[in-house]
Amino acid sequence: MFDPELLRTFLAVERTGGFTAAGRELGLRQSTVSGHIARLEQAAGRELFRRDTRNLALTADGAAMIGFARAILDAQAQAAAYFSESTLTGLVRLGASDDVMARALPDILVEFQRTHPGVDLELTVGLSESLKSRMAAGELDLVFGKRLPGEKHGTLLWRDRLVWAGPSAAREFDDPVPFVTYPEPSLTRQRALRALKHAGRACRVTCVSDSLLGLRAAALAGLGIIVHAAGVLPDGLVPLTDPRLPELGELDFVLMQRRTRLPDPVQALADAIAADARRLSLQTTRAVL
Repeated sequence: MFDPELLRTFLAVERTGGFTAAGRELGLRQSTVSGHIARLEQAAGRELFRRDTRNLALTADGAAMIGFARAILDAQAQAAAYFSESTLTGLVRLGASDDVMARALPDILVEFQRTHPGVDLELTVGLSESLKSRMAAGELDLVFGKRLPGEKHGTLLWRDRLVWAGPSAAREFDDPVPFVTYPEPSLTRQRALRALKHAGRACRVTCVSDSLLGLRAAALAGLGIIVHAAGVLPDGLVPLTDPRLPELGELDFVLMQRRTRLPDPVQALADAIAADARRLSLQTTRAVL
C-alpha cells in the first residue's frame, strides 16, 4: 500500500523540517519531494502535513504515520538483509572517539551488523590522538575521530563549532576558570588551554576523566566547565554565554584508515560511516542552530 520511497521522503521532510531541506538530504528536487508527499497522502487518504507559506507541521495522522513508516522501512531492510545473504566475513578493528560513540555511531553499527552478520567488530573507544597512534602501530583498521582544522590526516566528514559548556548557560566565571577535561593528548584540552592563555585568563583543572560520562558528571556536579563540539553536547549541558570566555574555533570529524586499499569488510564499514555522514552533519548543524 505504501511505497518505501515515498515513506523515506516523508521521514526526511519530518526530520529536516521542510521540503527543500529534505530534497537536499535525499538529492531530489523540491518539486519531486512535494510530489512524493502528495502521492503518499493520496495512498493514505489523509492529510499528513499542514502547510502554509511559512510553516510546515505534522497533522495527527502525520504523527501516526511516522511510526508506521519506520516500522515498514525497518521490516524492508531486515528482509533485504536476510535474502541478500552477505558473504562478507572477517574482523574489523574500529577506533572511535568518545563523543561520536555517544551520539553518532551506535545506529551505524547496528545497521552494519544487521547487514553483514558474518563480520566481527572489535571496538576501541578513546581519545582521537591515542587512537591515531594505535592505528599507526597496526592495532586498528579504522578510526572515527577528530582533528584540528588545517590538519590533513583522514577524510573530512563534517566540521563542528567548539563551545564552553556547563549545566547553566548564563553563569559567568572569574579567574581561575574551573576546567573539566580529558587527559593529554586531548585536542579539546589543547585548544582550550591555548585559548585561555592567549586571552590572559587563568585556569584551574578541577577534574580529569578519560570518558565523556565522567566529564558530564563532573560538569553537572558543578566542578567546572568543559569544551566540546556543539552539535554533540552531552545531555544536560548547554553552551555558555559568558563573553569573557575566549572563542575556541572549530573541530573536524574525520574517518582515518590504516591502508590505502582496505580489505572488503573494512571498506564496507568505512562506506557505511561515510554514507551516514550527511545525516550526522545535518543533525549537528541543527543542534548548533
